[in-house]
Amino acid sequence: MEEITKSIQNTLGISPEHQIKVLYSVLIFVVLGIIRFAILKIVWRLTEEPKQRYNWKRSVSFTVGFITIILIASVWIEAIGKFGAFLGLLTAGLAIALKDPLTNIAGWIFILTRQPFKLGDRVQIGEQAGDVIDIRLFQFTLLEIGNWVNADQSTGRIIHVPNGTVFTQSQANYSTGFNYIWNELPVLVTFESNWNMAKEILQKIVSDHAESLSEDAEKRIIEASKKYMIFYQYLTPIVYTSVQDSGVLLSMRYICEPRKRRGTEHAIWEDVLKEFALHKDIEFAYPTQRFFTRPAEKDDSPL
Repeated sequence: MEEITKSIQNTLGISPEHQIKVLYSVLIFVVLGIIRFAILKIVWRLTEEPKQRYNWKRSVSFTVGFITIILIASVWIEAIGKFGAFLGLLTAGLAIALKDPLTNIAGWIFILTRQPFKLGDRVQIGEQAGDVIDIRLFQFTLLEIGNWVNADQSTGRIIHVPNGTVFTQSQANYSTGFNYIWNELPVLVTFESNWNMAKEILQKIVSDHAESLSEDAEKRIIEASKKYMIFYQYLTPIVYTSVQDSGVLLSMRYICEPRKRRGTEHAIWEDVLKEFALHKDIEFAYPTQRFFTRPAEKDDSPL
């Protein structure tokens, strides 16, 4: 071994100390290259999706490259060779290289511990809304609602949301609290209509459909108040009156279960249409234009 070292020193002019460092550097390249190859081989067997393969290849290549630089620097630069400094740089490098995955893992821990939502909850994260159907290490999955479908019904699409989103986007939970939401249905009648009668009809209809929920909601609020500062003085359905450009606006406000919002609207609107059809003095209002003809003035001027 000594003869080989002396031969290299005489031929290439490389000192024995530098020869050892070159050997270590080559070993680092080889070992990390084998590790990278093995990881990608496993990924290629587990998934055939091009996007996932690309993300893994990019992340692994960047991480291995960064670790290679740190390790080789620790071989050639004595100051970095100290364990404490090396460990600090390595940790910082991993944090930079794996920023998004680490953020998603932190988000996963936050979701499990703080439970801003859980499986089965209906939530909205930023612009995405849906029912939570899966929670994994790096992402959670929503069964989308809304979008091109009205009244918060399912679209059938599945949305994968990174767990780290919980740190950057506001979260709305339909299922937390007392498990009900407030819904409003506006009904616009003409100024000439008997709006008092229309309001009585609407009050009766919305009460028939939602009164039974008020009693259960009161019990739910008592339970929810133990965890959240939730307080409602009145839970019974009510009809509010206001004036718009085209007529008198009667707004039915009532509580309903989030997943039954469209069903309650359907039932209430059918009853409204049937009842209004029985009263000739009640008409729906809509934007209209009226034209008035000014009578022609009599011409008394002399010929």
